[in-house]
Amino acid sequence: MSIVRFTILYTGFCIVLAGLAAALQQIFPDADLLVNKFWVIFCFLAGITYIAYVTADLGIKKDPEVGVMAIMASIAVKMIFSMAFVLIYSQKQPQLGGIFLANFFSLYLLFTCFEIYWLLRNLRHQNK
Repeated sequence: MSIVRFTILYTGFCIVLAGLAAALQQIFPDADLLVNKFWVIFCFLAGITYIAYVTADLGIKKDPEVGVMAIMASIAVKMIFSMAFVLIYSQKQPQLGGIFLANFFSLYLLFTCFEIYWLLRNLRHQNK
């Protein structure tokens, strides 16, 4: 799969997730389902996931045997940057609560699942 096709699919996925988050805010206006800086979290995770995918994809296309190491490295770097983001956010917002953790880790999980699905799909095509 080309980077252009992934970018189109990824943009669609991001729009669907953003639409779901906006819909949750509209459906439950009195409930605190999203933190104040939710869109900062969303944009950070969307950006870092896209960078991780492109890095891993380039590694796979360059050398399929080294590609697995590129995948692992991109996921590890993504995790390190995410932990740094949580640390910085928790220092700036000391009232870090369950809402932030639910928002951050649900987005992290959704973006990571999307990334890994498409990376595995690329690897499957190379094995045939």
